[in-house]
Amino acid sequence: MASILSVGIDIGTSTTQVIFSRIDMENMGGYFSVPRVSIVDKQVVFKSPVYLTPLKTPILIDGAAVRELVAGAYRQAGYTPADVNTGAVIITGESARKENAAEVLSQLSDFAGEFVVSTAGPDLESIIAGKGSGAYQYSMDNACTAVNLDIGGGTTNMVMFKDGEVIAKGCLDIGGRLIRLEKDMTVTYISPAVKAVADEVGAAIEVGRRTDYGTLKRITDKMADLLAQALGAKAQEALIYRIQTPESTWFESGEPIRAICFSGGVADCIAAEQDDIPYGDIGVLLGRSIAQNALLKRYTCISGSETIRATVVGAGTYTTSISGSTIDYAQGLLPMKNIPALKLSAQEQSACFGVNTGELRQKIRWFMEQSASDLIALAMTGEQDPDYPAVCRLAECLSTEMDAALPQGKPLIVILEHDMAKVLGMAMRRQLGGRRKVICLDSIKVEQGDYVDMGRPVLDGMVIPIVVKTLLFG
Repeated sequence: MASILSVGIDIGTSTTQVIFSRIDMENMGGYFSVPRVSIVDKQVVFKSPVYLTPLKTPILIDGAAVRELVAGAYRQAGYTPADVNTGAVIITGESARKENAAEVLSQLSDFAGEFVVSTAGPDLESIIAGKGSGAYQYSMDNACTAVNLDIGGGTTNMVMFKDGEVIAKGCLDIGGRLIRLEKDMTVTYISPAVKAVADEVGAAIEVGRRTDYGTLKRITDKMADLLAQALGAKAQEALIYRIQTPESTWFESGEPIRAICFSGGVADCIAAEQDDIPYGDIGVLLGRSIAQNALLKRYTCISGSETIRATVVGAGTYTTSISGSTIDYAQGLLPMKNIPALKLSAQEQSACFGVNTGELRQKIRWFMEQSASDLIALAMTGEQDPDYPAVCRLAECLSTEMDAALPQGKPLIVILEHDMAKVLGMAMRRQLGGRRKVICLDSIKVEQGDYVDMGRPVLDGMVIPIVVKTLLFG
């Protein structure tokens, strides 16, 4: 058995958190069979306090202050960056749209070890939070659909799993920090999305003026109603499209919902008995509106294993997967980070198996120009149990076209879903005659626009830890 240490760092609209997890892997194939390495356990070994995300201004994250929070969490946990093998640093919610999001990630880079994701984006956050909350596991354990709504300070990230597969995802600008208030009910901040909701329900609210609970309740009741619309509980109105989070996918599954789960900071307010504005925002009021919404009550609600920590737990324990156990890679190349993935369509893959490359060479060069990279990972589905001549034809095509398109000295990286990497990698190396190094991995699903991190080989080199990610800033 082998173990790797994973870190999860979540910088959200309201809070910043850090966790460390231990991920255990074991060869389940036995001594006299093909290796079959699986992740057998994931255990959170340290959770930091939930910190308020430090801001310089309403639109600027305080990068130095965030760095100090993260450094303090490392010290409390007793780890150093050199101890970390994998994980994720993510900027989420409204924070992902702050002006200096990239600069903050840069400040955190030396705490990330050599193999940590730096990513932000509402779709990816939806999936990570849904895995951290327990909705993902519930959908697998019960062979059903389960929806997670991760309601934070600035956004509500939605994801639907069916038997563990993501079938819908999306994000709305609905959250607990979108209106902020002083103790005397003077409004200090209103987000544009909430202003649209307030105008729709005729709730007069302005920065610098005092408001009242009745006005705020009309707004939070409408927000809860919009969440019900997003789930398909009633007809959707035009307003819901106006509060869709930029860069997010539209949540549309076409499947009946078996269960819903709430996570995020507002989830803790749904059933809690608290003062109306203990945090100087509408989080508690929004939680109450959700609890009282008749349409949302119709769904079976399951208790999440994590609420406010769902995203950081998902980031620290669910972003890492492992390659297949029959793979081929050149020694000394790994780890590698931030490799843009070019995904071939089924038609393009079929042409490659027939050595009918067409415009593949030009497409690779175009993709490298678009991604401003001199290295790519060519991704494809592959075939189930292809015969050896078919593999040789594919190897001839990929070797020839990638060799011609990539700068001299760069390795050829191929990632497949089906189990055929070892024989394909060996055939490609034979075609290349030593001119280039090859990395060929399988059992990994990659989509167009994704980036790939590959860690150091583990379990005597049998498998590679992989993170597939989306580098996206709204």
